[in-house]
Amino acid sequence: MKTTVDLPEEALAEAMRHTKARTKTEAVSRAVAEFNRRERMAKLADKLGTFKDMMTRADLRKMRENH
Repeated sequence: MKTTVDLPEEALAEAMRHTKARTKTEAVSRAVAEFNRRERMAKLADKLGTFKDMMTRADLRKMRENH
């Protein structure tokens, strides 16, 4: 999708350095993808510990010792 945005040059240049992107489009695309990934991980982390049937570390350790 083609979109026109006004971004601070320094911020975009820094994003290009961090992502090792060759183009501005690639840098913005990688930044958006990384943001989305982090948001999905944060939502998953919020659920951590809320599953009643989730195996505990002790359960996992016991299972590994038995095999």
